[in-house]
Amino acid sequence: MSEQITEQLRQDISSALEQSDRLAIAEILEEIDVAQIADLLESIPPSQRDLVWPLIYPENLGQVLLETGDEVRHQKLNQLDSREIAEIVETLPDVDDQADLILDLIPEKLVSVLYILDKQKRETLESVLSYPEDTAGGLMNLDAITIRADVSLDVVLRYLRIRGEMPDHTDQLFVTDRHDVYLGVLSINDLLTTDMDTRVETIMNTGVQALPADLMDNDVARKFEDSDLISAPVVDEQHKLIGRITVDDVVDVIREEGDSSMLSMAGLHEDEDLFSPVWRSTRRRAIWLGFNLLTAFLAAAVIGLFEATLDKIVALAVLLTIVPSMGGIAGSQTLTLVIRGLALGQLGSSNFNSLVKKEIAVGLLNGLLWALVVAAFTIIWFQDFQIATIIAIALTINLIAGAFAGAIIPILLKRIGIDPALAGSVVLTTFTDVIGVLAFLGLATIVML
Repeated sequence: MSEQITEQLRQDISSALEQSDRLAIAEILEEIDVAQIADLLESIPPSQRDLVWPLIYPENLGQVLLETGDEVRHQKLNQLDSREIAEIVETLPDVDDQADLILDLIPEKLVSVLYILDKQKRETLESVLSYPEDTAGGLMNLDAITIRADVSLDVVLRYLRIRGEMPDHTDQLFVTDRHDVYLGVLSINDLLTTDMDTRVETIMNTGVQALPADLMDNDVARKFEDSDLISAPVVDEQHKLIGRITVDDVVDVIREEGDSSMLSMAGLHEDEDLFSPVWRSTRRRAIWLGFNLLTAFLAAAVIGLFEATLDKIVALAVLLTIVPSMGGIAGSQTLTLVIRGLALGQLGSSNFNSLVKKEIAVGLLNGLLWALVVAAFTIIWFQDFQIATIIAIALTINLIAGAFAGAIIPILLKRIGIDPALAGSVVLTTFTDVIGVLAFLGLATIVML
């Protein structure tokens, strides 16, 4: 769906909402899918969401809520009573989606919803809810098809025909023993192309490793990416098969991690509602702005140490912002690269030193290149070779320092339990500002006064 059409839909529904035209709203909702309905809900204020919600087909409500951000979903769920939530849960075919929908309900409401569901569905949901949301157990579905190793392919095919249908994204069947211990997989391709008298144990693939239920979701995503998986078995501590994860669940994890990293770098919550209450948004952002203000005062205090130098040489004040800003940009490039490497598991103790050396070398070469450019402009502007030399040296120092800091800061933050994507840019900016000012004004003070 193109951006232009999305904007047109937004304008159409905005017009219909202004006129309280329920028929026009309903017609628009019929023309779009659940993901687009979720996008529309997130793009309108809460008061208008209350007008749209009753017009969504009941069988689509669960999927719509799953497509929205956490904050919008929580707001809507808090407005519904337990029976309404239970009815929405019943519309979702996959137990992992059901668990995702109700996972963050307050305990009293969660218990109430589970009590309303029938016993079998309640027990199934409880088995998934027993695992943390960000683990393989929290991601898995319980619809894995299991077969025995000592049967023929003909028996397997007859079993599948009796079932009548297979779960989405079924590319392989999981082989277990009579105690449900995972043994391997039988691909659908092998099932359909091998002689029917062949026994499962002779062609099953025992090299497909199962995912432990406590494996973190980002590690699950990495395994799917590295091995081009469509589905994967999940086992408990006794290596018993308890479910499977499919590629659609992993895509959601990747998308959420990307959104989280992007918003965290701006100090925003990963699921912040576009139209969240003013006070709530103000409170969240005030903390981030206050932290930035403290770092700004630190940089200003360093500049204040050289007040006498700035009073005597006006050119230094004019050029002052160049060195810190260039160091900040150079450092942020390295910072982004390192954070990505950590997220993908590509960076560790074995190769960290090599990366630091490489980034310092890059900082040095870029420092020398742009030092010459800045020095040339300074000479043309102020006709002062001495200041040109000082800013060239300071710029080179700060680009090297920025590259080093960009590499080391994410590692240090991670070791002390702080998200590098959240705090890395603030710490880096403070570092390059302070080093840049010290290098530039410090050299000027030593040389020129």
